[in-house]
Amino acid sequence: MKQFFKFVLATVVGITLVFVIGFAILLGIIAAAAGSEKTVQVESNSILHIKFDYQINERTPNNPFNNLPFFGDRKRNLGLNDILTSIKKAKTDDRIKGIFLDESYMMNGQATTEEIRNALLDFKKSGKFIIAYSEVYTQGFYYLASVADKIYLNPKGIFEFKGFSSQITFLKGALDKLGIEAQVIKVGTYKSAVEPFVLTKMSDANRTQVTSYLNAMYGHFLSGISAARNINEDTLFNYANSGRIQLPEDALKYKLVDGLKYKDEILDDLKHRTGKAVKNDVASVELDDYTKSEIDATTNPKEVTANKRIAIVYASGEISGGEGDDNSIGSETISKALRKVRTDDKVKAVVLRVNSPGGSALASDVIWREVMLTKKVKPIIISMGDVAASGGYYISCAADSIFAEPNTITGSIGIFAILPNMQKLFNDKLGVTFDGVKTGKFADLGDVSRPLTPEERALLQNDVNHGYDSFTKAVANGRKKTQAYINSIGQGRVWTGTQALQIGLVDRLGNINDAVKCAAKKAGIKDYKLVSYPEQKSALDKFGEGLSAEVKAHFVKAELGENYRIYEQIKGITKMMRTPQMRMPYDIVIQ
Repeated sequence: MKQFFKFVLATVVGITLVFVIGFAILLGIIAAAAGSEKTVQVESNSILHIKFDYQINERTPNNPFNNLPFFGDRKRNLGLNDILTSIKKAKTDDRIKGIFLDESYMMNGQATTEEIRNALLDFKKSGKFIIAYSEVYTQGFYYLASVADKIYLNPKGIFEFKGFSSQITFLKGALDKLGIEAQVIKVGTYKSAVEPFVLTKMSDANRTQVTSYLNAMYGHFLSGISAARNINEDTLFNYANSGRIQLPEDALKYKLVDGLKYKDEILDDLKHRTGKAVKNDVASVELDDYTKSEIDATTNPKEVTANKRIAIVYASGEISGGEGDDNSIGSETISKALRKVRTDDKVKAVVLRVNSPGGSALASDVIWREVMLTKKVKPIIISMGDVAASGGYYISCAADSIFAEPNTITGSIGIFAILPNMQKLFNDKLGVTFDGVKTGKFADLGDVSRPLTPEERALLQNDVNHGYDSFTKAVANGRKKTQAYINSIGQGRVWTGTQALQIGLVDRLGNINDAVKCAAKKAGIKDYKLVSYPEQKSALDKFGEGLSAEVKAHFVKAELGENYRIYEQIKGITKMMRTPQMRMPYDIVIQ
């Protein structure tokens, strides 16, 4: 009886604790929501302080957990949408005297950096200044900072200027040791997404394509810095290729930076530029806070009618069936959004913002169909982000017009399937065997406990061939090319945005604002309101469905750091082994 009461008491205490913690979190969410509506006041002669030390998503996530104390940093990680809007607002805001680009790492893709860089270039047209400072300049941050009026480096800091590299993680050796064979069925000479599972190094075809797009992206990188710093491109190439930049003094000597200073000296400079006494603090506003500031009377845009709208539909992440979220594309979610904007008479045109390496072939086709139907009713324009490849390109190809950044990764027109043969793992490693009966020779097709038979492989190859034929036909129709031509530039090959423009896979080089302007022009409207889809879930909705997932992701990221990307890659392997994939070759990371 004593033990019984002991267990009952423990249970009651446990339930009480769960209730108290849950209630505290709920109060935190409510407080965060209330706090987010509070207007931030901006002083006159202020500096807009910008620091990118996080992964930049397409949209600012509506994430209540960012504001809870035990999740660490309480600030919001702004999405590209709010970053661009804030820089544009600051351009004409008389309270903002300049921008301070502080230590950043630019952990996003290059096209995202390009969009922010172009926004900063536009900001400079106002005559306001941009000052950049860092203790460590990565190549990504330096490319962004190169537009600044003055670039400063810590006297003991690090300046990275060495060229681009891209490395692939091959898993075949590990699979061999485990007794797992990756059985690959694919179409496309360059469709190299399967290579990490069947090879131990890059194929010649893959090396050719990686060399091509890496050199193209590096050339664009050097061209941008050359124009900003007035240094010849060949000279910049030689600086990197000869390892000329080793010390901060080298960066100063070769005019890549304007001075070597400590942070306190930079702050004094900013005080001088804004008319502040040295003993006073710099009047500054964080980018996150600035999004919540009142617009100055001189910056108020003219009233636009709510009856004329351009919808921006965000499709970001891997493509799969069902519902998606801020970081993944669910075919059902995007389809609903496209149907909604298609039938809304107030929406006069649509911009589909695509930032995706692809994914499920079936889910991609579902979204492609909705794009086709939308095109019949109203203009639909594609704006490509860091990557819009394979399935990401498939959902784009039917649109009226396609915009890409010069360093967008796109193309990868191909399809593959992977089925693991785990017979050796089960039999030799684990001592597990299987036996059973079936009503036909293909009844157990897909059984991972044995290798494929020649007939089964032929069936799967036929399925993949059919998918590739549908892919190339859809692209040919959308781009008004012959299927033979699309096949010649397809084969799974990856292209940059600039290369894609040359071969006809995209129509123009430009950012999301260019795509919006194009949509407005095609719709024949000048004044319009921008609306975003899919609608982001409320804080309470996320609380109800995602606390455990958010907590888990937070602590895994905190533990693995930069290796979280590899963890995500390994998790993604199981998805690729289920259905035919329109997916880019691995996750391209350029360093």
